Amino acid sequence: MCVWLSKDLFVFRSFKKMFFVKGVKTARVTQQRVIYKTLRGNELKDKKRTETALKAGEDRAILLGLGMVFSSVMMYFVICITMVRAYAESVLTDETTCTVLNSTLTKDINCSYNCGSDCWRSSKFPCLQVYVSLNATGRIGLLSHNEEMLDISSECFYVPKCQKDHTALHVMIQNISEHLRMHQQVTCYHDSNEHQGSILLNRLYGSSTLFHSLFWPSCMLSGGTLIILMVKLTQYLSILCEQIGRTPK
Repeated sequence: MCVWLSKDLFVFRSFKKMFFVKGVKTARVTQQRVIYKTLRGNELKDKKRTETALKAGEDRAILLGLGMVFSSVMMYFVICITMVRAYAESVLTDETTCTVLNSTLTKDINCSYNCGSDCWRSSKFPCLQVYVSLNATGRIGLLSHNEEMLDISSECFYVPKCQKDHTALHVMIQNISEHLRMHQQVTCYHDSNEHQGSILLNRLYGSSTLFHSLFWPSCMLSGGTLIILMVKLTQYLSILCEQIGRTPK
């Protein structure tokens, strides 16, 4: 009977030891699973947070690119209806050399200047007439400073801004006349077909001015388009990398 009790006690201790070891292993596995789930959850949260931040940055970049493209298109529109139109309609485009024949102050022209709210007063300035001869053809005509001055007055070379001190205006016009007398050979622009007899000293909307006016909108349009293309390329490569990562090896 003592032998049976010893055997039972030994079996009981063996089962107890086995259950204890199994419980420890189960606890360890459960703890490892909890740690893995925690780490996996944190990894997914970080990944989701990163994707959200990247998506917000991409959206801002696309909005910036679209804003630049829209602004450049609006600038093109304004330049086309102002400068390009005036450049296309201008006939005084042929560049040549002119010889100043005569530069004299003629009659005084009345003008008005603003002296305050609903206040206008009269003044005057001398009309400077400059006759030049085209060296290429020998034709003689009146010289105007630019297209704007030609539209204001076809007789006067330069029309200053009206002001109270007409003596200062007289001195300014006199200085321009003396400068033209000193530099008799000047570059001028005329109509080779002689549809318009006027001659210009400077062009407001020349090819150089038009180029510089269109240069910056073109840079803005190119930059905005490049930003949008780079964002789209980045999104495409990201999707491609994700698809390759999901492909079973």
